[in-house]
Amino acid sequence: MSVIAPMKDAHLEAILKLNNLHAQETSELDEDSLRDLVGASFASFEAKGGEAGFLIAMNETSDYTSPNFLWFQERYPRFVYVDRIIVSADHRGHGYARQFYEELFERARAEGYSVVTCEVNVDPPNPASDTFHDRMGFSEAGRAKLAHNSKTVRYLTKDLSQ
Repeated sequence: MSVIAPMKDAHLEAILKLNNLHAQETSELDEDSLRDLVGASFASFEAKGGEAGFLIAMNETSDYTSPNFLWFQERYPRFVYVDRIIVSADHRGHGYARQFYEELFERARAEGYSVVTCEVNVDPPNPASDTFHDRMGFSEAGRAKLAHNSKTVRYLTKDLSQ
C-alpha cells in the first residue's frame, strides 16, 4: 500500500524543514517560495505528512525560472520536470523515492506525457542520486555549469513510452 499522497498545506512546515536540511542538493526555500513552487507545480506529493519526504514537479507550462527547468524548456516541447525529491535520512531504504517517481510517472502518462526530466549534481557529487536515477531508467541528455551557484549538473530524461 502506497503512503504517497498529494501535498497538503498543513504539512508545508515539515516539508520546508526537510527541504532546507538538503539545500546543498536542491536549494534553500522560505515559506513563500515553497508555496509559490507548489502552486506552480504539475504535481506535488508527500509521504507521512511530509516528514518522510516529498516530490515537486513542474511541466513545460509552469511559471518557473530555474536555470535547470529553462534548459529543458528550450529543448523539449512537452515534459515533466522533477524540481526536487527528498527523502529524510531516517526514511531512506524503504522505497519512498521509487514510490514518488512511480506516482509521478503514472500521472504524467495519464496526461499524455512521454518524458520526465530532472538534474543531478556532478559537482558537488551526488552518487546516491546518480545510482537511483540510473536504476529508474533515466539517461543523460546534457550537462551544464551553473553560474549562479557554481554547481555542475547532469540533465537526465526518462522515456515513458517504453
